[in-house]
Amino acid sequence: MHAIVGALLTVVLIFAALMLVICAAAWAISSPNGNLSSAVRARTGFLVSVGAAALGATWVNFLLGVGASI
Repeated sequence: MHAIVGALLTVVLIFAALMLVICAAAWAISSPNGNLSSAVRARTGFLVSVGAAALGATWVNFLLGVGASI
């Protein structure tokens, strides 16, 4: 079970890192060009990916600890 959860956590963190890079690049390109709607969407995607990377690992480790104590 730990192997499956570890594999899923790895996939989530990889996608969060890819999303972080893509959204940061889109934000950096659209912001100075005056495209505000794209900049806001890219900034939102960037912040969501940071949250997913930070909370994903913490949440899974917490649930593994709770599951092991049951």
